[in-house]
Amino acid sequence: MNHIFRKFPVTVTQQASILSPSLCRTTPSIQHPVWCTASVGDREYRGMPTHGIGRWKYLLPRQAPKKKKDKTQMKQMVSATDTAYGTLNVKVSGYDMTVVEHYSQYIHNLCNRLGIQVAESYALPTKSTEVMLMQEQGNKMYVDAVLKTHQRVVQLSSLNTSLCPIFVDILLKNQPEGVQLLVKEHTEADFQARFKARPELEGLIAQINQ
Repeated sequence: MNHIFRKFPVTVTQQASILSPSLCRTTPSIQHPVWCTASVGDREYRGMPTHGIGRWKYLLPRQAPKKKKDKTQMKQMVSATDTAYGTLNVKVSGYDMTVVEHYSQYIHNLCNRLGIQVAESYALPTKSTEVMLMQEQGNKMYVDAVLKTHQRVVQLSSLNTSLCPIFVDILLKNQPEGVQLLVKEHTEADFQARFKARPELEGLIAQINQ
């Protein structure tokens, strides 16, 4: 048994020595894969096209370009008839902006409940009033307080003549303190009052036109 084991490693070494030159000649060169040869800092995806990744707006249909807003123009007034009034303005004004705003919202909700058509609801520019006092000794006056008047308008169209007295009676009964209520027919002067006057700009325009 020992003799057999002694001869076996000799035969293996001899076969290896015989086959070694043939293996050296015939074995092809093994190329390493890219992921083995690339270093850690290299990025292989830099050369790949990525211009479409993460973009989705091109999938939406094309929309027409937005046009510039034109100047607000006065809407056509509704003419009065035998059974209905024309365009009416319910004007609410007061010094407390919160009370004025809530009362105008109440008027708007009341119109919706009674089926009265509301053309639009908007706010007018705030007016400031200075309260001047004169000194006890001397003729100089100084500003004691500044009162700001807030105004809201609820514009109605085609108010029924039989419903108008009931509507006004409800408004007067629920009118809060310190708030003034005015119902009048809409005119072009009321439309122009919505815009704040700019005398400096108007003066420059007049100089250019001359």
